Amino acid sequence: MTLRWIAFIESNTSGTGRLFARAAIDQGLRPVILSADVARYDFVECDGLDSRRVDTDDIEAVVAACRGLVPLGTLVGVTSSSEYFVAMAAAVARRLGLPGADPDAIRECRDKWKQCLRLQAAGVGVPQFHVAASGPAAAEAALEIGLPVVVKPVSGSGSVGVKLCERAADASTHATALLREEHNERGQLLPRYVLVEQLIAGPEYSVETMGTNVIGITSKRLGPRPHFVEIGHDFPALLSAREDKIILQTAHDALTALKLGWGPAHIEIRLGSGGPKIIEVNPRLAGGFIPELVLLACGIDMIAEAIRQVSGGTPHLERTRRRYASLRFILAPEDGVLSACSNLDAAAQVAGVVEACMYLQAGEPLSSRGDFRDRVGHIIAVGETSEIAQESVNQAHAEVNLVVEPAAKAETGES
Repeated sequence: MTLRWIAFIESNTSGTGRLFARAAIDQGLRPVILSADVARYDFVECDGLDSRRVDTDDIEAVVAACRGLVPLGTLVGVTSSSEYFVAMAAAVARRLGLPGADPDAIRECRDKWKQCLRLQAAGVGVPQFHVAASGPAAAEAALEIGLPVVVKPVSGSGSVGVKLCERAADASTHATALLREEHNERGQLLPRYVLVEQLIAGPEYSVETMGTNVIGITSKRLGPRPHFVEIGHDFPALLSAREDKIILQTAHDALTALKLGWGPAHIEIRLGSGGPKIIEVNPRLAGGFIPELVLLACGIDMIAEAIRQVSGGTPHLERTRRRYASLRFILAPEDGVLSACSNLDAAAQVAGVVEACMYLQAGEPLSSRGDFRDRVGHIIAVGETSEIAQESVNQAHAEVNLVVEPAAKAETGES
């Protein structure tokens, strides 16, 4: 049988990357991970996946690696589960004549400043914003917009570097700190400017789409300010008919303005007093285990369907369930070393809970960074109503207790 290859340009280091590869295998495809450092992904060796060492920031090197697969079979698709490489995947797919999104649209969308400009020009609601290339410029922008403001990188994900600034001086300090970083965690050069935005007070939602099809709306729960860590999700969101209509219309208008509409997208929206505002549009699947909530609630496997589309098929988006799913993250309560996690088994036994897990083991360090890295575990529950699912997940979450030792104490072995 001729091998049908699907190339993944890098991957998420978390469970989603592994799920992408497994979904490809389930569809009879042979995944190969193209990476500058394959050792970054534990699941490659554990699952016996093919891999190639490639400079994944060099399109010519990636194209050559993909073409090198052709004598070994048929290359049917190129994609990435990583935020940082979706633009490269789209560009390579276009070069090879394979299915994919518009690479120019993806690249523009990943720069949040350019994204805001496009949305604003199309009349889509966005917070007031300015770009700043220095601390003083960020302070000036904050005063012009009106305090407090949100200062954040123009690239990246997982709330990394996103911070509420109450004073102009705080905006300057945070912008200066962001601009001091020259490379992201993947070694890629960072733009030399940051975004200063108006704070939109109000509930936050995300619209999960596949092409022009809306899969559903997620209600998002955020941690305490000044950070914007997502600490939980409820899917599908409970909304009035009016709220549902304006959220969906805003998402549609955003996709149109950004020339998106192929493959998955994750569109974050806040309902403020001035109407719906786009917080950002991500031309990829949602993170934070939202695809798992979608699968549990309505039976649509967005990861599998993304693989199906990128390999030339038509996504299957029919709902087979009508339930509700809720997730709550377990957060690091303080800096230190995880000594123990108690009652996780009890949490797993709560009615409706389908998953309760920790990402860390005893002896590993904990630190609060104000982004997705604060999350050290999660609990997922399902129910016939949103209230039942939320009650179950909240009850289970309350069971879990993390015992943390100060780092110095753990290192010295003091009792």
